[in-house]
Amino acid sequence: MRILDCDMGAWRETVEAMAEEPWCRALFDQVEAAYAQGEPAVYPPQGQLFTALRLTPPERVKCVIVGQDPYHQPGQAHGLAFSVLPGTKTPPSLRNIGKELRSDLGVELPGNDLTAWAEEGVLLLNNVLTVYDSAPNSHKKWGWQTFTTRLLQSLEPQPWPIAFVLWGREAQSKGALIAPERSPYPRLVLRSNHPSPLSASRGFFGSRPFSQVNAFLTENGASPIKWG
Repeated sequence: MRILDCDMGAWRETVEAMAEEPWCRALFDQVEAAYAQGEPAVYPPQGQLFTALRLTPPERVKCVIVGQDPYHQPGQAHGLAFSVLPGTKTPPSLRNIGKELRSDLGVELPGNDLTAWAEEGVLLLNNVLTVYDSAPNSHKKWGWQTFTTRLLQSLEPQPWPIAFVLWGREAQSKGALIAPERSPYPRLVLRSNHPSPLSASRGFFGSRPFSQVNAFLTENGASPIKWG
């Protein structure tokens, strides 16, 4: 299966334009070869590679949450950052996101599957979109960061308010792209530590991202996100 055969919804024109460039062709070739080899397994399954794009078309993006790379155990990753499918054990990072949501807004996560957030206009985009089984950050040097950077840059001309939530060092590497003072349109950038157990207590807990995003959207004439 070719990467360009994956369902990416209304982002297709943006992705196909990138696929014409040598760096992106090399990335897609490497990813396709890894999927075809089969061992070690690559996550998410290839048909779910662009779930985030399919569920949240560019014209509906109100908030972008950037993660690091997909979960790396079988049956977890399905193409949405921090999300796992129903029936899957809650990963520690997602559990901590739920704790912060409860503390911030007094509501519960819609479940382990964050599809409801994606359909609300939350683009759940990892910095790197694939990973080998049991090997976190194993595709870090393949070129995905350039791909996801270009996706975010394609949102620059959109005239409606967009919030960017950057959790952890990998996500914060995108921060330089999104300078609210340079945009003629409403933009919010929130940075904090990653929600993983290793760092959540050092700046993630108590950061109140969900209420801040909704206050920003409301102040700029957009409807708030239903987080719970």
